[in-house]
This record gives sequence, C-alpha cells and structure tokens, in this order.
Amino acid sequence: MTEFTEAELIYGCKCESRQHQEQLYKIYYSLFLKVCARYAKDWHDAEQLLQDGFLKIYGHIQDYEGKGSFEGWMRRIMVNTCLDYLKSKYLKDNKKIHYPETPIESGTFSVQNAAISNIEMRDLMAMIQELPPMSKTVFNLFVFDGYSHREISKLLGISEGTSQWHVNNARKTLQVKIKAKQGSSLKIT
Repeated sequence: MTEFTEAELIYGCKCESRQHQEQLYKIYYSLFLKVCARYAKDWHDAEQLLQDGFLKIYGHIQDYEGKGSFEGWMRRIMVNTCLDYLKSKYLKDNKKIHYPETPIESGTFSVQNAAISNIEMRDLMAMIQELPPMSKTVFNLFVFDGYSHREISKLLGISEGTSQWHVNNARKTLQVKIKAKQGSSLKIT
C-alpha cells in the first residue's frame, strides 16, 4: 500500500478515495479504538463506536479547514460519537442516578507515582470501566480528553459542580481499587 502524507490523505478522503480512507482507518484504528473503549460498555460496542466515528469523519471531512491538528479534529468527532452513544435512550434508562448539584469538598487525594508504575495499564483501564457510567464518562472527558468542567456540563447537561463531583468520585474509587490491588504498602496522601 502506498504511504500518503497527511495532506494527501485528507485530500484523498475529501475526494472519497477508498484507498485513502482505508489508509486513514489503518493509521488511526488502534488510537481511536482506545478512545472508544473508554466510553463503551464492552469491546463490541467500542468497535461499533469506532466504525460510527470513522463514518462521521468521512462524511464531514469537507468541513475540516486545516486549522489545528487533524488528529485532534478527528478525536473530537470520536469523543462526540461516544457521547451520543451515552446519551442514547438505552443507556440513559440504565443510569438514572441523581448526584449533588454542588461539589463535595474534600482534600486532594493522590496515589504515589510508584503505585501507578506498578500497575498494568490494562488493569487500570479495567478499573476505569468498572466506574459508575456517569462518573466514568466525566472522568474520561476530564482526564483523558482534556475537557473543562464547563465544557462537560454543556455536553452532558449537568452542572459544573456535578462534573467536579464525578471526577472526585472517580478518583477516590480508583484510589481505593489501586490500593487494594497493590496491597496496604501504598500511601495515599
């Protein structure tokens, strides 16, 4: 397969070239599958989200004006595809939980870096998958995708305080899980 530059890939995809679309898919498959897996309830759904996201990328590539990172533009489409999935009626019905409108004040918690370096990434991702759906979503948006609490509140229709609460809740839950996994030798500060 011929290797194309990013500019050639974009142009080829805008011309609906299957060869260019296939190469774009192959280049970004594993990166975007990881993004989708953070939001999906299982591997099958993650793969479906990936397919849906690429279809949206191909369908809207004419809108990409070359401003900013192309990968960043595609990542935003993937994240929005995942958020649409989470807002779907099926998942919305399964996560009717009420959370406080104001953040719960608590100390800052952190697990020593040694704890994180001693845990496998797949174990950490499995722990994140076990979080309650809304906390997992907010945590992913905030920590991995770099959204602010204001942006999250607009995307998910929750208050900024609720967004902050979910991040704190996810962190506390993950700290407990990491500590349990690593044994009582870890210090939580």
